[in-house]
Amino acid sequence: MKYALAKFQAYLLGSGPFVVYTDHASFRTAVKSPHISQRMVRWLSFFAEYDFRVEYKSGRLNVVADALSRRPDYAVKTADANRIGVESVSAPSSSSIDDVKAAYVSDADAKQLLSYASVPSDEARRKLAPHLRARAHRYRVHEGLLLYSAVDDDVIRIVVPNDYDLRMRIMYEYHDAPTAGHPGREKTYVLLTRDFYWNHQYKWVRKYVRACEVCQHVKPAAFSQAPLQSLPTPSECWQSISMDFVSGLPPDSKRRTRGLCRPIQQDGASCCSVG
Repeated sequence: MKYALAKFQAYLLGSGPFVVYTDHASFRTAVKSPHISQRMVRWLSFFAEYDFRVEYKSGRLNVVADALSRRPDYAVKTADANRIGVESVSAPSSSSIDDVKAAYVSDADAKQLLSYASVPSDEARRKLAPHLRARAHRYRVHEGLLLYSAVDDDVIRIVVPNDYDLRMRIMYEYHDAPTAGHPGREKTYVLLTRDFYWNHQYKWVRKYVRACEVCQHVKPAAFSQAPLQSLPTPSECWQSISMDFVSGLPPDSKRRTRGLCRPIQQDGASCCSVG
């Protein structure tokens, strides 16, 4: 009944007395009971805005209302046990993988690691740059892709060369794309490191998420704000005042631009305007 009154509020509110027919027999006595729940109190406060009376009508005689409330399209749908659901997951696209392969040519470190991982040997290891030798055993090559595995897990990641535009496109896929949903810094990092690897990856993610315009507008601030502080109450008139300045008013008859200075007592007792 509450739903019906709210649904047709524009037609019922202020239209004069009307009758509500219901098969809820106990409703007539519930509204008069001295022991009612908090929810019923809220409902009665809502009902008080309307001028109506309630009349009981049994369900077998109120078939029109039953037909409206038992529409087949309102029924709860059950899931088909034989149907396979498809869940959206993050995975590197084929275009990104092709771009990674093409960018290896312009990255000196990637070319050295590709050459070593293709045919690993002690002699090839000695030819690597000093900063690459310590972790050379973590790299391998598969179908033209340079892969990396960390020491603390078995996840194989695609090595992304030192190409700024390519890394930004990959960051977009894992943070800004519709299937990504603008996750936070930590979740973006977890999703990204499942598939890709490059040096200082966490710093990239932190800087990218912090600069995301959508996240700055929508997501709440991560830090707690200082509580509001009340001003001290003045002990006498005009002891503490605040002033509002109003400018940009249209010129007067003498074409003079005017403004207003409005001193106000902090207790709000009085104010005046000075032109």
